[in-house]
Amino acid sequence: MLELLSEHACFGGVQRFYRHAAQAIGLPMRFSVFIPGSAKDTARKSPALFYLAGLTCTEETFMIKGGAQRVAAEEGLILITPDTSPRGANIAGESDAWDFGAGAGFYVDATVAPWSKHYRMYSYILELRALLEQELPIDPQRTGIFGHSMGGHGALVLALRNPGLFRSVSAFAPIAAPSQCPWGKKAFTGYLGSDASSWQQYDASALMAAMQGHAVPFPDGILIDQGLADKFLPDQLFPDVFEAACRNAGQPLALRRHAGYDHGYYFISTFVEDHLRFHARNLRSGT
Repeated sequence: MLELLSEHACFGGVQRFYRHAAQAIGLPMRFSVFIPGSAKDTARKSPALFYLAGLTCTEETFMIKGGAQRVAAEEGLILITPDTSPRGANIAGESDAWDFGAGAGFYVDATVAPWSKHYRMYSYILELRALLEQELPIDPQRTGIFGHSMGGHGALVLALRNPGLFRSVSAFAPIAAPSQCPWGKKAFTGYLGSDASSWQQYDASALMAAMQGHAVPFPDGILIDQGLADKFLPDQLFPDVFEAACRNAGQPLALRRHAGYDHGYYFISTFVEDHLRFHARNLRSGT
């Protein structure tokens, strides 16, 4: 059951914000949806694109700052943005750090108490996808996923583990090898425990490395944009590790490096049109 919180006319379509009871999380969760005018006829199924936001963000951040709705309206894409973590879990210390806990779910299913009760963002994204197929005019055969930073990590992992559910994937400045960076090590240790072997299922570079010798999951390619003035690039993101894993696996990858661009939404808004056009082409070819 979806509770509509607000809606706003936008580029001939509608921007909506919802709340619902999430089974995977065990708490109410919020998400946002942009529905283009072309999808108002609910008898006609439309392609959909999930966007996973980064650390400290909410379901509002991308819809407000990304500037994606105009192109989504042109391409007939439904855009969906979940929140980045459970809210109101009332776990001691969950708001003490900006890179762990509230706003920093890392799109994993926690296995360590007390986080394991509610911090199950990996399963939640799959739950939300299945729910919205029932509630919105989404074509389940034409669904893609993308994201930024922590959300870029989540998008790559969800796509690589579920290529039958997500037909297209891209990312902005993703945490591409979280098992090797401070953000990832902190989150994975807290949510999954100290056994690093359990981390590999949530590490896009490790997942891609394991695909060497197998059919590539995304023959139409993966798109990643990375700003070279991004202060997190040297120590946290490691796109070159993912690039090498793709090369060894034979997975087509366009890793575009941009001089002068940092980690924020000025960077994202500059290149978001390219990502939406990329997904629209791939989702059309998947029909």
